Amino acid sequence: MVAALGAYLFWGFLPILFHVLEAAGSVLIVAERTLFSLVLLAVILASGSGFQEVRRLLTDWKTFRIIALATTLLVINWLLYVWAVETGQVLEASFGYFINPLVNVAIGMLILGERQNRLQTIAIGIAVVAIAIQAVGLGKFPFIAISLALTFGFYGFFRKTAPSGPASGLFAETVVAAPFALGYVIFNIASNGLGPHADPMTMGLLVLTGPATAVPLLLFAYGVRRLRLTTIGMFQYLAPSIQFLVAVLLFGEHLNATRLLSFALIWLSLAVFSYDSFRQRNFARGA
Repeated sequence: MVAALGAYLFWGFLPILFHVLEAAGSVLIVAERTLFSLVLLAVILASGSGFQEVRRLLTDWKTFRIIALATTLLVINWLLYVWAVETGQVLEASFGYFINPLVNVAIGMLILGERQNRLQTIAIGIAVVAIAIQAVGLGKFPFIAISLALTFGFYGFFRKTAPSGPASGLFAETVVAAPFALGYVIFNIASNGLGPHADPMTMGLLVLTGPATAVPLLLFAYGVRRLRLTTIGMFQYLAPSIQFLVAVLLFGEHLNATRLLSFALIWLSLAVFSYDSFRQRNFARGA
């Protein structure tokens, strides 16, 4: 639970880093964070016997397919999120992570056979209404929000089912993505020169994207394998709540009455879900 809490707190403040780096471009930021995450994870694994597990993950075809699919979902999620920050759509991105618990619950019900009680069903219904209102407030289908929720929801599912440890699994995912990331960085430098790499401050922030990416993902991977997807979903409200405040207070994004209503309904949905979770936990302890 502490690991999951730490992961979502990290993610809540991540838009600030990407906002400062927006001149570098979303694809380059994702490529750089992939490569510097790989370096950090290699250092972590070098202190133990993690490379043996990585070799097993990458040589077992069934496991490799899960790792490759999880990697694809994660990279798509990263690209969408960084692009949303660059284009001033952090509010919609935060809404996507607000509805991620709904995706986690749906996956838990449809794939893992987890059952929900009456209060949980009510919470899901409120969230569905909130999504519809958000679409009205945006004047279009909330593509970014829905895409972020789906990609990260299914990424969490595959990370939960993949037979791997937090560091080794994440390193294997990063290894799969690294050749594409390196290829893009080389292509970008060859086409546009050093660009952001020539500025020490910007380069330092690009290096920082490595730990800013790897640390919360390690914490998330550790937590998601030890908690129900429904429980993980309830931690999800922390990151988008922080992102919501960052978007409005720091980035000055406009919040109209319709969108505010959709956020209010999401918060109500999460409050109902949280109340039921604590109620069940106390009942289990009493039993």
